[in-house]
Amino acid sequence: MANPQEPFEYPIGARIRFFRERKQISTNKLANLAGISQSYVRDIEIGNKNPTIEIIFQLCKALGISLKDFFDDDSSSILKQDPLVAKIYRLSKEQRESLMAFLDTIHE
Repeated sequence: MANPQEPFEYPIGARIRFFRERKQISTNKLANLAGISQSYVRDIEIGNKNPTIEIIFQLCKALGISLKDFFDDDSSSILKQDPLVAKIYRLSKEQRESLMAFLDTIHE
């Protein structure tokens, strides 16, 4: 059972990255489709920014998914089945930033 004193963090950035990569589009293309800056999309994905529901809606629209699809627990279980994604979920904010910086050197 979750400790009510601990803040709840929903993995918004990881979910956006998952759906973006599933569609095989870059952060730049997603940003353009959603009408927001590429740096903001990157900041969301690495956990530096907490987007409003309006921004999440724009990103979902650009990804061709509904808000229900985005927040659906079934999708979450699909995400967690991948051992790499499961490990990423357990990384600290600093570790995610380091991993993202590394991945940016080899991808895009």
